[in-house]
Formats: sequence, C-alpha cells, structure tokens
Amino acid sequence: MSLTVTPLYAGLLGLLFVILSIRVITTRFAARVTLGDGGDKMLAKRIRVHGNFAEYAPMGLILLALAELQGAPLWVVHLLGVMLLAGRVIHAIGLGRTPQIMLLRRAGMILTFAMIAISALASLGHALT
Repeated sequence: MSLTVTPLYAGLLGLLFVILSIRVITTRFAARVTLGDGGDKMLAKRIRVHGNFAEYAPMGLILLALAELQGAPLWVVHLLGVMLLAGRVIHAIGLGRTPQIMLLRRAGMILTFAMIAISALASLGHALT
C-alpha cells in the first residue's frame, strides 16, 4: 500500500517549516546573533514558534502516515491532515504575534492535540486487534 494523502500534508507542513526557519534566520541576521537569542525578544519568540512546530509536526505526520497505511478511509486521513496543518498554522500565528493571540494559540494546540490523540488511539486500536 502506498501513501497518497500524507505526502500532501507533509509537503505543506514542510513549506511552513521553511517559512518559519526563514523568519528565524532573517531575524538572526538583523539582530546579528549567531547562536541563541542574544537577548532579542523578537528572535526568542521566532525561535520558540519554530521550535514548537518542530516538536509537534513530526509526530503528527508519523501518526497520519500510520493511519493511512493501516487503511483509514481517505476522508478520515484528510480530516486528520487538515487538523494538523490548521493547528500548526493557527498556533504559529497566535504565538508569533505581539502580543500573543491566546485564542489562536489555544485553538491551534487543541487541533494539534486532538489530531495526535485520535490518531494515536486509532493506531493502538489497530495494533491490538
């Protein structure tokens, strides 16, 4: 069985990762900081937005791929992919703004956690049957 849906979300999330990376790099360049945040609040925030994405997106993609490989209906895989992508975009916007938009930050985490929890439970259920 090959993956047909997961690569779409992996590609979109990969592009978002590049965008967040570029934001860190350009802020580093402007602040003339090569390592850490140098006490620059904007750089610290952008590093954290990027780091948070890097912490959650891989697990979501692994679980998305497992759901697809385990035979979940394609509409379910798309729904899970949209939850992950939307959660990561919304969270990055909410966390990245000054001041933070807590409603977006919370909504992004809820979508991300829900996607991970649903996919993890489905994977466990499939493995135990």
